[in-house]
Amino acid sequence: MYIEYAKLEIKSALEYKVSFILNFISQIFVMFSLYFMIIALFTKFSNINGFTLYEVLLCFGIVQFGFSFNETFFRGLDHFEELIINGDLDRYIVRPQNILFQVMSSHVDLVKLSRVIQSFIIIIISLINLNINWNISKIFVLLLMIFSSIIIFFGLFVLMASYCFLTIQGLEVKNLVTDGGKQVAQYPIGIFKKGFALIFTIIIPFAFVNYYPLLFLLGRTNNMLYMLSPLVVIIYLIPCLLSFKLGLKRYSSTGS
Repeated sequence: MYIEYAKLEIKSALEYKVSFILNFISQIFVMFSLYFMIIALFTKFSNINGFTLYEVLLCFGIVQFGFSFNETFFRGLDHFEELIINGDLDRYIVRPQNILFQVMSSHVDLVKLSRVIQSFIIIIISLINLNINWNISKIFVLLLMIFSSIIIFFGLFVLMASYCFLTIQGLEVKNLVTDGGKQVAQYPIGIFKKGFALIFTIIIPFAFVNYYPLLFLLGRTNNMLYMLSPLVVIIYLIPCLLSFKLGLKRYSSTGS
C-alpha cells in the first residue's frame, strides 16, 4: 500500500518536471552549504573538544541521513496539522487501515531525496578518511547509528504530530525540536557543556545516536554498552507512539 501511495506522489511530482528538477538542485546546494560551514569551521580549529573534522562529518552525515530520510519518505507526519485543519483526518479515521500508517504515507517528498543521497556520500567520505580498525562489531554499531538516526527523527515527527492535537499549529515548537535538534545533533553531543548535553541525552536521546556509539566506533572505548546504546532510541519511540494514540483518542473531529 505504501508503494502505491509513493507511485501516486512520484507521478504528481513529475507532472511539473522543470519545477521538480530546480527544487532538487536547490536542495543539493542547501546541503552543501551546511557541509562547507563545517569545513570552514575546521580551517580555524584542528579539532573540537578532541573530535576531528571527519569525525564530526560522520556525525553530520548520519544525523542528516536520518532527518532527510524521514522528510523524504514520511513527510505526511510533518504536515499533520494540515490534515486536522482541512478535515482530512476524519476521512483517515473511517478507513480500515492504521491511521499513523496512512498519515506517514500520505506524502512522499522526492525533492528531499537529494539530501538522503548527499548524506550517504558524506558518511562514505568520512569513513574513508578515518582510521577505523573494522570488524563485525564496528560494522554493526555503524548500522545501528544510521538506523537509530532514522528512528529518533521518526519518533520526533510522531511526537510533533501528537502535539498538533493540542494546538493544531505548533510550528515554532516543531522547528525547535526537529530542525533545532538536528542542528545540535550533527555535532558529537560530548562537545557541549554538561547541562546542555544532559538535555540531549535524557529528554531527546541524540547522544545515543551520535556520541556513545561513535566512541566505540572510533576505538576510544571497548564498552559493549556503548555499542548497543543506539537501541535506547527504540525505547524512546514507545512514548512517542503512545502520545499519538492518546491524542487520537481525544480527537473530536473538526466538524463539517
